[in-house]
Amino acid sequence: MTRLSVNINKIATLRNARGGNIPNVLKAALDCESFGAQGITVHPRPDERHIRFSDVYELKKYIKTEFNIEGNPTESFIKLVLDVKPAQVTLVPDSPDALTSNAGWDTIKNKDFLTDIIKEFKNAGIRTSIFIGTDLKMIENAALTGTNRIELYTEPYAELFPKDKESAIKPFIFAAQKAVEIGLEINAGHDLSLENLKYFNKNIPGLDEVSIGHALIADALYLGLHNTIQLYLKELK
Repeated sequence: MTRLSVNINKIATLRNARGGNIPNVLKAALDCESFGAQGITVHPRPDERHIRFSDVYELKKYIKTEFNIEGNPTESFIKLVLDVKPAQVTLVPDSPDALTSNAGWDTIKNKDFLTDIIKEFKNAGIRTSIFIGTDLKMIENAALTGTNRIELYTEPYAELFPKDKESAIKPFIFAAQKAVEIGLEINAGHDLSLENLKYFNKNIPGLDEVSIGHALIADALYLGLHNTIQLYLKELK
């Protein structure tokens, strides 16, 4: 079964909109675990507009499932990850002012940069993943950086899915086949939802994990968090 990691950034966004500690980010994370999620993902950004660096340190003390920290490997981000030592770090090339992640790495242009950072994380015992599109050359070069995994950037799939699901999934199948062929493990994330998750999971070979935040938290407003996580897990069976 493909594992579900719940991104709790939107819980923190809601908290920060009012100040104080409602909703409680730590409680939400622990509830996600108790409701069946196999991992918790956070994406701290430099302006701390949702997850704060202090949240990451606090979560590390209590998370019992896989803890995944994703973000742009700036100096402050690297220090945070090395301090916390999560199970996994996912490197994402988003600019500080990006509303959300919107592209994968150019692993040819950034090969040396990524290789050095990945070596540092792996020496600390942290599994590494690179956020990436479906270009086969980028995937081939991802393997040369020493990363353990790639995370397929699935927004293009989600956008095309309602119109033509077969065309939407096709490049992702080829990308996953290439990754498996060269020994990379596969994660996926961005705009996966109850509408498109099952088809994606069914068709992608070697899919280890999906990271889902925005759609899952939005569904939970109507369906409840426990019920929502159970529905997402059902789509992954």
